[in-house]
Amino acid sequence: MVQDTFFDRTQYLELLEKRVRALKDGYRQNLAVIGNDQAGKTSIICDFLKKFQDNRFIPVYLEVRPEPFASFSRRFIAVLLYSFLQNSEMPLKEDIDFLVNKASGFIPRSVEKIRYILAQLNKNRKDPLFCELLSLCEAIYQETGKFCVVIFDEFTNLEALGIKKPYAEWSKLLIQQKNTLYIIVSSRQYKARAILAKDLSLLFGNFEVMTVEPFDIKTAEQFLEHTLAGYCLDRPLKDFLVHFTGGYPFYLQVICDALSKFDQSYLTYVMEDLLFSPQGSLHQKFSTRLKQFQDAAHSQDLLAILYCVASGHNKIRDIAHLSRKTRKEIDARINYLLELDTISRSADFLKISDRVFGFWLKFVHQEQLQSLTFDAKNQKAMFRQKIEAMVQEFVQQAKRPVSERMMELLRLFEDDQVQIERKKVRLSHFREVKSLELNARALREGLICRSQESLWIIAFTSGLLNEEDIAAFAKECKKYRHKLQKKIIVTLNDIDANSRLRALEEKITTWDINNINQLFDLYSKPRVIA
Repeated sequence: MVQDTFFDRTQYLELLEKRVRALKDGYRQNLAVIGNDQAGKTSIICDFLKKFQDNRFIPVYLEVRPEPFASFSRRFIAVLLYSFLQNSEMPLKEDIDFLVNKASGFIPRSVEKIRYILAQLNKNRKDPLFCELLSLCEAIYQETGKFCVVIFDEFTNLEALGIKKPYAEWSKLLIQQKNTLYIIVSSRQYKARAILAKDLSLLFGNFEVMTVEPFDIKTAEQFLEHTLAGYCLDRPLKDFLVHFTGGYPFYLQVICDALSKFDQSYLTYVMEDLLFSPQGSLHQKFSTRLKQFQDAAHSQDLLAILYCVASGHNKIRDIAHLSRKTRKEIDARINYLLELDTISRSADFLKISDRVFGFWLKFVHQEQLQSLTFDAKNQKAMFRQKIEAMVQEFVQQAKRPVSERMMELLRLFEDDQVQIERKKVRLSHFREVKSLELNARALREGLICRSQESLWIIAFTSGLLNEEDIAAFAKECKKYRHKLQKKIIVTLNDIDANSRLRALEEKITTWDINNINQLFDLYSKPRVIA
């Protein structure tokens, strides 16, 4: 049976515990947990709360959702009091009146304040009460010495509660509340970062950002080994699932759950059941997601951009040309999609943020729109064929050396710009790309790429690099006296700090497996799984 268990995420759990523990020592550092939808942010928070046991802290976890302010306030008070009373060894009810009455014997002054807030809510008052509500945490600290850890999941929905300028009011309180820790969570990365940079950018009480990434390749494969223990799934298929899901825990878990009911040879049928079938969980999820664009202003433009990007036409200039819209119009629609985190931008390129959603758009939704018949049986068979072809292409490409695959990729460059980590890189249109034999110990295999203006020298290694390897590669590059020379080492392993520093000194760029997979993604090529 597939194990539905929390997996890995040690670095995030350790940071959460470090920040919470520091609160009792007088150091308060609020935390913003952001990341793409399905990256596992809520799972991390819930696992932390399940394992963290300390009577000096009162955890207040609240999913913020669009609702009346009064409803949000009552939920906040109920969760606060329930968490406070949990260690009182009395039976509890999820009833706010019951909780208020029980708490009055322990925190009378705080309960008096709660009763005032509840009375004001009955009079439909909002704005002054938001800060009153949050100040309950400090009131409880004054009475008990216990620290509150307030967690707002999807905090950007605070704007949907009908409060005028919620962040302006809250920011004043954040500076004063030194005994309350706030952890805010959001899948709306673009919007969350904007709020943190503007409305919640404080000298005291500011938020440290913890960005939750999907599993890396090694962890994703360990997850599959752990979750599918006892099931026979060939290594190439496991690698394909890591590539297909991008390492997102949610999709890995959903596919593992479905695979557990079948033999490995049924992978295409599992994908069909999840993605193609109208009753499939992922089909329904993505259909609901798409509806928000179908109901939006300029819906046809938005959908056209999504279809273009999902189909591999992901350069902004190409989208403008294909849509026959002005650049100004396209930029406005792109900005809208960026703000929703539906797409992300890397200089001249766009990509669908959720790669499985992108696959569904291309191979399911768009195919159904373009079908001339309502022959579901035929459409289903075609979908299976495309899944099988995708798996086969991935398996065949995985057998080839990375240098060969990179050579083909480099020949697709057309002077566009891409952002790799924090640097913009021009992908020169090369008139020549050929193999290069190097004399460095760990760097034997390379490529030399010539364009009209620049020369790229690329070395490949799957082993561990040291400073001597970096120096040897720099010496090799000096044989070529081109003024605009770009020196790159592609490594499938981590680089230690000293070697990275030496590379910087020698003006050598180092690309790891994530960097090159970013390029493979932008050109719709299978990822390298190593």
